[in-house]
Amino acid sequence: MNIERIIDLEAYPIQDSAFLEKCNETLNQTGVLVLSDFIRPEALEAMVNESKAGQDQAYFCAQNHSVYLTPPNPKYPEHHPANRHVISSKGCICDDAIAATSPLRTLYDAQAFRTFVKRTTGQDELHPYADPLSSINIHYANRGQELGWHFDNSSFAITLLIQKPDAGSRFEYLKDLRDADRGEMNFDGVRALLDGEVQPDVLSMEPGALVLFRGRNSIHRVSPNESDVTRMLAVLAYNAEPGVELSENARMTFYGRLA
Repeated sequence: MNIERIIDLEAYPIQDSAFLEKCNETLNQTGVLVLSDFIRPEALEAMVNESKAGQDQAYFCAQNHSVYLTPPNPKYPEHHPANRHVISSKGCICDDAIAATSPLRTLYDAQAFRTFVKRTTGQDELHPYADPLSSINIHYANRGQELGWHFDNSSFAITLLIQKPDAGSRFEYLKDLRDADRGEMNFDGVRALLDGEVQPDVLSMEPGALVLFRGRNSIHRVSPNESDVTRMLAVLAYNAEPGVELSENARMTFYGRLA
């Protein structure tokens, strides 16, 4: 399956300079870019079938973590926003389970798509992970599973919704709640969100939507799945430099294996 059969290039001319400029402007201004029906129906059906076939191989785990994804800080009490724990629970299959003929693989490797991501995000270079697990992942969330509140370590994330549950699994976020580059963690703002004093924005998306999201300073979560339909989401991960590997500890934590 070639790139023309995967992406709706009429709606999303990813090699057009004016379109690229508009995408870059939207992402910079709002912190998020949602391209609905980015994937053609035939390619989306193939992704659904691939994801369902691979679900039995998924590594499921539940983790307690802080919203900052950092170890406990002894300078602060247990209930301080830096130390308060939320729960993330999901399943995942890794890059080495994605077939060479998968439309996800074709999309990830396509130079036109990679150039589109570079121009939209402002990155000079994009490279796959050097380890065999981390470049393309498919995430699964069954009933009750969720992604807890957190800030990303990376400057942007690329996701593709493959299957949407009947209820729940809302993508919720607050833009620019901290400034990590200046070391401003905004503990008061995080506490207000965790205590329900602030209501987040909700990002609507349907299967086939491509989402680019700047999550380094924008806190976000996926609320629990409230249905018996599994949420299935592909994550396409690149690095600004070649040769980058996810650490062995991180691979064991997220994937349950090293290779």
